[in-house]
Amino acid sequence: MAREALLLDAPQRRKCDGILQAAAEPRRRARQPGGNLSGQPIIVTAIFGDGDNGWLQELRRTHFPPERNQVPAHLTLFHHLPPGVEAELGHRLATYTSVAPPRAMLAGVMDLGAGTAFRVESEELEDIRYDLAEAFRGLLTPQDQAPWRPHITIQNKVEPRDAKALQQQLKASFEPRPLSIRGLASWRYLGGPWEPLKRHVFRGG
Repeated sequence: MAREALLLDAPQRRKCDGILQAAAEPRRRARQPGGNLSGQPIIVTAIFGDGDNGWLQELRRTHFPPERNQVPAHLTLFHHLPPGVEAELGHRLATYTSVAPPRAMLAGVMDLGAGTAFRVESEELEDIRYDLAEAFRGLLTPQDQAPWRPHITIQNKVEPRDAKALQQQLKASFEPRPLSIRGLASWRYLGGPWEPLKRHVFRGG
């Protein structure tokens, strides 16, 4: 199935000002009775391909404070979806991953203030995220309503001077490069650690 048949047309998406604009065509929305955001929220991330996963995980283990490093290196699409959308989310993620993996790039080194990340560029992942945001509109937290800044955090909760030092080290040898995206995953947030829910692998991933 062509990706264009699964998602809102990308040019239409880029005409919209933020994810809360109405889609060009009516879409069915998944609903949680009463819009309840309590309970254990669901996180949605991209899964890295084997060629990139190893060194990204090693960078995070090396530079993230070990007492705070409770989850693997990840690329978050949504930070907090209500638990009532789990079944609908699984169906949608399975549909998105029925095609070839999206193209993505590691585009630069990001300053997080108290940490460091790699900036990611991927129009195809943006399309997936936009489509999900439209499906779950009205159920999103302010953080997930904000414009998406895709990135992979490899360091956080450190002194700004330590973050600057790592950024300078990484920038000295950094060159933009393709990022392998193998699939999409959902997780249950447990107040720190994450519990894996489902993994959906792109065709050929």
